Amino acid sequence: MTIGGMTRSEPRTALIFGVSGQDGAYLSQLLLDKGYAVHGTSRDREMAGFANLRQLGIFGRVILHSSVLTDFRSVVEVIARVRPAEIYNLASQASVGLSFDQPVETLNSTISSTINILEAIRFLKLDTRFYSACSSECFGNTEAPADETTPFHPRSPYGVGKAAAFWAVANYREAYGLFACSGILFNHESPLRPTRYVTQKIIRGAADIAEGKTDVLELGTLSIARDWGWAPEYVDAMARMLALDEPHDFVIATGEANRLEEFVAQAFSCFGLDWRRHVRGNPDLLRPSDIAFSVGNSAKAERLLGWRAERRMTHVVAGLVEAELARRSVA
Repeated sequence: MTIGGMTRSEPRTALIFGVSGQDGAYLSQLLLDKGYAVHGTSRDREMAGFANLRQLGIFGRVILHSSVLTDFRSVVEVIARVRPAEIYNLASQASVGLSFDQPVETLNSTISSTINILEAIRFLKLDTRFYSACSSECFGNTEAPADETTPFHPRSPYGVGKAAAFWAVANYREAYGLFACSGILFNHESPLRPTRYVTQKIIRGAADIAEGKTDVLELGTLSIARDWGWAPEYVDAMARMLALDEPHDFVIATGEANRLEEFVAQAFSCFGLDWRRHVRGNPDLLRPSDIAFSVGNSAKAERLLGWRAERRMTHVVAGLVEAELARRSVA
């Protein structure tokens, strides 16, 4: 197979930390389709439900392990057992909003997990390629589309942790010669997102109103603007990064920003509703500090990876609505 200019014929083994999340499930599906042997971790594989893997129909095809990312010995053991050609770290506390309520846990899990994996690769002297999930939250507000040279100014504990992890990856790459890179991903959605994310809250809220289950959806501010993409496309960019001859960090984004009000209007219109009759502001839902405007520039990814986002906000909303209607039809 050929990815990003490199041709490989031998089977590859990938280890995904955080395999049960949205990105972990879609990445597993992508790599399995490419012929990889895919391993994934959870804190306790016997207790985890792996609902996303089941929903994609690949649960039985992923080899699962228990591993605690904040425990170095646990990380070393699973990496030594699998000896993967590629490692993807998609784990850690993943909610920006929740990070304000759990700042210590968020920072500890984000930074420790990244360093433990990097150090395990170095300690075991493996020729393993490493991808670290970074975030647009590192940039804070973007006056212009952010690229790989834009300075970081995070506005949440989640963003602070991701920024620290980014520099840890860069340091191990430069100091120890590891093939390690970070994907600075802007917002990317899918039907696998949990309901605590505002995009799913909006879609399910509009569906409930259309069905007469409720009449009001409460949100924080509608003025924020985000760069929304489609998660299955973004995990493809991850795989392409580890197929390059040299490691690079990449911004992954659509390059298009839309206000949350536009997202809400689009979602409600799919159900034949006027959002202004049903959406109410609730100041209790506001974050202590938030990003007003966020948009990315993925020109480098298009140039070096041959990657470009195909779905924009309207297509993302349509995909989420279609999946929600399908879910309710069988519920």
